[in-house]
Amino acid sequence: MGACVVDHPLVRAKLTTLRDAATSLKNFRCALHELSLLIGYEALRDLAEEPFVVETPLRSCPGSRLADPIFLMPILRAGLGMAEALSHLLPEAPVGHIGMFRDEITLEPHPYYLRVPPGLDRANVVCVDPMLATGNSAVSAIDQLKKAGARKLRLVCVVGCPQGVERMQIAHPDVPIYLATIDDGLNEHGYIVPGLGDAGDRYYGT
Repeated sequence: MGACVVDHPLVRAKLTTLRDAATSLKNFRCALHELSLLIGYEALRDLAEEPFVVETPLRSCPGSRLADPIFLMPILRAGLGMAEALSHLLPEAPVGHIGMFRDEITLEPHPYYLRVPPGLDRANVVCVDPMLATGNSAVSAIDQLKKAGARKLRLVCVVGCPQGVERMQIAHPDVPIYLATIDDGLNEHGYIVPGLGDAGDRYYGT
C-alpha cells in the first residue's frame, strides 16, 4: 500500500483556499468540506460491491450496492470537519471518535478517548484527520482501531509530508493513505511546511 495524492484541478483550488492565511472562517469550513468530499470519492473507489436488481418505473435492471458497511472515525478535533463532510456522502455511516492530544514538546500523542460503533471488524473503516505531520497521531489511531477489531482500514487526510507518510507506511503498510498533497516537510515545532497552519484552530476559529 502507498500514499495516493488526488490529482485534480478542483482539489488544488480548494487546497489553495485552505492554505491562504486570509481565508475567512466560513470559507475555510466550506473549502475543507468540499475538499473532503473530493478526496473521499477517490479513497472509496475500491469498495466491494454486490449485484442487486432494482425495479425502475419501467422495468427491472441490474444495479449494485455496497457489500460492507462504512464507519467514519475522525481524530479529534480537526477530523470532525472531514467526518461531517463525508457524512453527507455516506448518510448511513456511523461515526466514532478518537480523542488524543499532542505533547508540544515531545510531539508524542496522548490518547484519551476511543468510541467505536459495533461491528467494527466487518466494516470499511475510514480514519480522517486533515494533517499527517509527524505521523505519530495517525499511527496511534490506527493502532487503537486495529486493537478494537478493525480489519479494513484507510487513512484520509488533506495535507501530509514525507516524514508522516513514511512513519505510517512503516507502522501500517497495509493501510492506504489518501491526501490532497505531500508538502516539503516539518518545521522545528512539528508543523507541516508550507502547510495551512493548525487545521483545528482555523476550522473552529480558536
